[in-house]
Amino acid sequence: MSRRVRGWRKLAGSTWRAPLDPQFYGDLDLDAGAMLAYIDRVRHATGVRITLTHLVGRAVAHGLSTVPELRIRLARGREYDRESIDVFFIVAAEGGRELTGVKIANVDRKPAVALAEEVIRRCSAIASGIDPELGRGKTLLTTLPPRPLRWALRVGAWLTSDMNLDLSRLGMPRQAFGGAMITSVGSWGIARAYSPLAPYYRVPVLLLIGAVGERPAAVNGDVVVRPMITLTATFDHRYVDGFHAAGLARAVGEYCADPAAFEPPLPEPGQAPDGQPGAGREPGPQPRVEL
Repeated sequence: MSRRVRGWRKLAGSTWRAPLDPQFYGDLDLDAGAMLAYIDRVRHATGVRITLTHLVGRAVAHGLSTVPELRIRLARGREYDRESIDVFFIVAAEGGRELTGVKIANVDRKPAVALAEEVIRRCSAIASGIDPELGRGKTLLTTLPPRPLRWALRVGAWLTSDMNLDLSRLGMPRQAFGGAMITSVGSWGIARAYSPLAPYYRVPVLLLIGAVGERPAAVNGDVVVRPMITLTATFDHRYVDGFHAAGLARAVGEYCADPAAFEPPLPEPGQAPDGQPGAGREPGPQPRVEL
């Protein structure tokens, strides 16, 4: 037996097509106390301006190393193992009027201090127009009209992601967005937000970091006020299902609950740690970027 579609369902069917978007969403509320304490210790010991964004980047890298099903790329109906755990950090520049970003390679192998220094250095180079990897790409973005730019993005993603070609000389590096993307809205006072996955990203997850705020939390059976942070994630269902997303969430929460357990010992104040050039010194003046 069938019935004629009426009312809202008729209006909705006339308005929208069947859904084709594979995105789904999740959020994770975490106690930020351990991360904030670790940031204070790092800044005191090294002078490096480490932030929650850098620690969450390390946490996501830990998650990708824990859930191997997320360390793949999809192309031409097949899946390929990624060669390394790379994370793309989206940052705001020019007082929030512009977005830029950097892909950092091997984030799972880099201490948080070294990661922070590299992100700051690379973002400053982009803001100054001297970054060798994305400088030409930014020029392309600003000069092409919308329709040619749309096709350039699609073709560029196909060449550099699906075909795995390195076209850095044209401003299109291979696997430009790595295996995950991270950005923060907390610096603008936003506690919770979600972001879409653009088709040319070719990543399984994009994670947003909200603002830290005091909220009630259950600790050992008691309700106490704690500095809480919300991480929200947009997943591509072609890569990820609920099982994998839950595994990533557990690993991220594990790192955030005790960052020091995953990091090398900190040096005494003023002493640069081995293998981390520049640590122990305050960075010089840099173009303003929000992390």
